[in-house]
Order: sequence, then C-alpha cells, then structure tokens
Amino acid sequence: MARVRASGVGCYALRDMTTPASISFDPRCTLCPRLAGFLTEGKRQYPQYHCAPVAPFGDRHARLLVVGLAPGFHGANATGRPFTGDHAGILLYETLHAFGFASASASVSLDDGLTLSGARITNAVKCVPPGNKPMPEEIRTCNRYLVAEISGLAPGTVLLALGSIAHGAILRACGLKASAAKFAHGAQFDLPRGLRMVDSYHCSRYNTNTRRLTTQMFRDVVGRASELARS
Repeated sequence: MARVRASGVGCYALRDMTTPASISFDPRCTLCPRLAGFLTEGKRQYPQYHCAPVAPFGDRHARLLVVGLAPGFHGANATGRPFTGDHAGILLYETLHAFGFASASASVSLDDGLTLSGARITNAVKCVPPGNKPMPEEIRTCNRYLVAEISGLAPGTVLLALGSIAHGAILRACGLKASAAKFAHGAQFDLPRGLRMVDSYHCSRYNTNTRRLTTQMFRDVVGRASELARS
C-alpha cells in the first residue's frame, strides 16, 4: 500500500493501476482529439502562437516542481513556456524570484533570458483546453507525462499543486487514488518515494481578483514549500 500523510494524520490508499506507463514529453502529441483540434484552429487564427503541447520549464534537477492546470490560450499557448505571458504568471514568477528560484521577477517570452534554479514548472494538461477546462479523460490521458516527470524527482522534492486539478493529477501520477488526500489551500502531504506535496489555490486572475488568493497567502505557501525543498 502507498501512504499519504497530511498534517500528521495518516491516509492510506491502494495504488491506482489505471495510470498509463510513463513516457517522456511529446511536443507533437495529438492523443486528445478535442485539444488537438482546438490547437489547429488556434494556429489558424493566430499563426504566430506556439499552439502545441507546452513543455515543462526549468531546472532538470529541481527540488521544487510547480504543477499548474493547463496553458492559457494567450499565455503559455502563445509563448511556449508555462505561465509566461499571462496574468497567472505574474504572481508565480514574482514569488519564485523572491525566494531565489527565478533569475527575474517576470517572464514574458521564451527569449527573455529568465532561468530557474532549483525549480521547475509544468502543467497537469500540456495543451490549452477550450474555456480553460480540460475534460476528465484529457487529464487522465496527459497524466502519463506527469508520471515521467515525477518518476525522475529525487526523494525530498516538493511538488507545489496549484489548484485541485493539479492536486489530483499528482496523486494519480504517484499511483494513488483521489481519496488518498483532500485538496485544501496550505495543506501538506507526504507522498511515496519521499516526495512531498503542498497545495495552493491557483494563482489565476479570477482567484487573485476575488481575493480568494492574496499575494501574501501565495507567498506564505511558496515560502513553506521552499523551506521543505531546501531542508
């Protein structure tokens, strides 16, 4: 049995054998017909956009892996870098810079010179979904890439889940059932292989505009994840 522990309370779950075998990121992936079609139409309307699966970005030996939901249409889907060029990335990169993970406080394009040290950013779903809402089957299909990413992490690495979909995708990628750990902002969990997960509300425009997530709330969570990653 695989163990997940949150705030000192033990939660146990059998491994989920439905997770596909891990495979490396595929920049030409078309396994999800709806998403592939959306990308094709997006490229027709915006030929200068990336409009393809967005690869993880950052340090390959990271101790902090930030997992978001999916690329934004006019953000990462346009630039080809996670959380670059959209509102959600403003708070994320600013905060990563404050804790020494990013070389600059803003990321606007692939060639802006920004680098990450000790941190890496990815998404639960690598292609932009219509309305920013991936279907459950699309999340499951794309999970094979997250499996590959997580399998290469060293024990003690911290996964920062931005939102409940990222939280669930991490559990699945670790071979755990969704019931193994409940999403909650600020919650902390022990995962298999000595990995750890910290939850945060997604740093989306909606969450920050409605004050569901404030700058200080996000800084506090990233600060805790940073301490765990560097301990």
